[in-house]
Amino acid sequence: MKNNIKLKFAFLLLLAGNYAFAQTTKSRLPDWALGGFERPANTNPIISPDTTTRFFDPVLKKQVGWESNDTFNPGAAVHNGKIVVLYRSEDKSGVGIGYRTSRLGYAASTDGLHFTRSKVPVFYPGNDSQKKYEWPGGCEDPRVAVTANGTYVVFYTQWNRHTPRLGVATSKDMKKWVKHGPIFEDAYKGKFVNIPHKSASIITKLVNGKQVIAKINGKYWMYWGELSVYAATSTNLVDWTPVLNSDGTLKALFAPRKGYFDSELTECGPPAVLTNTGIVLLYNGKNKSNGDGDSRFTLNSYCAGQALFDKNDPLKFKERLDVPFMRPMASFEKSGQYPAGTVFLEGLVYFKKKWYLYYGAADSRVCVAVYDPAHPSAPDPI
Repeated sequence: MKNNIKLKFAFLLLLAGNYAFAQTTKSRLPDWALGGFERPANTNPIISPDTTTRFFDPVLKKQVGWESNDTFNPGAAVHNGKIVVLYRSEDKSGVGIGYRTSRLGYAASTDGLHFTRSKVPVFYPGNDSQKKYEWPGGCEDPRVAVTANGTYVVFYTQWNRHTPRLGVATSKDMKKWVKHGPIFEDAYKGKFVNIPHKSASIITKLVNGKQVIAKINGKYWMYWGELSVYAATSTNLVDWTPVLNSDGTLKALFAPRKGYFDSELTECGPPAVLTNTGIVLLYNGKNKSNGDGDSRFTLNSYCAGQALFDKNDPLKFKERLDVPFMRPMASFEKSGQYPAGTVFLEGLVYFKKKWYLYYGAADSRVCVAVYDPAHPSAPDPI
């Protein structure tokens, strides 16, 4: 009899243990978060390198295979009823991330999943006023948004292989762009223009079913940064002023956390979204490799997080996810130029009542995940 009681007790402990394990392998999003996002079956990657396309480079004055090595880190917006993706492409001019030349390719889609690509890039370093900032590294990692009157704004990294800087350009059709230079060039007498800065997420909102750039308290706002999340404001979308502490240092809104998936970097992702519950920022967290990260996720991998700010005060950080809602899972997300694994978010588009999230997979391919608010999917398992 005693042995039966012991066996029953052991069985109950086993069930409890299995239930606890199941609970730790599932993730649930809070009500304020966007998602979950689902990767469409048999669709990804949607854009891969192409060794056949050629482009006459105005600096080198010769034809180059501009998207022959890698295609990744896409921005996106809706234009004329189509989703347009601007994706970073690298040629074979160097070895390793950051040592080739990057240009931005153009691809359009009527369904958000299948794209027709331009044979030449639409944005690239040239013999222009920005050459000193963009050559030879190029134009990297675009984030795109549009105003209510149809002006497209792209924030991108100007990379001269010395200092990364956030640049800005505008367009009416996402093909012909006017470059305006580094976004912090004039702020505080140029105090921050030569300090490395990248990854800008401008705040947007839905207006009559269209995602457009928002104003809050009479200003445009963006989140930016990779080592921490900072903020900046603008009145014209071109000249931006970083938000500072009283002592003149950059005001960090939140930063990497020891023991979490974002223990090394909290790099801003696609345009943030103003909702009824607050401002939602999707960001890219990097898991530290020296023991300070989250051991449940691959060391050095980039996983996707979300953070919430007050809807009336973009500087008031409220909370963030403790586990990523997306992480590298598919083979193409864990192989290529960045084998530790990367889902690097940069493009977020509201299209036909769904959210389309475009991301770079392992710094090598472009992929998409879709969130249908009427039928949300579960976030990635832990």
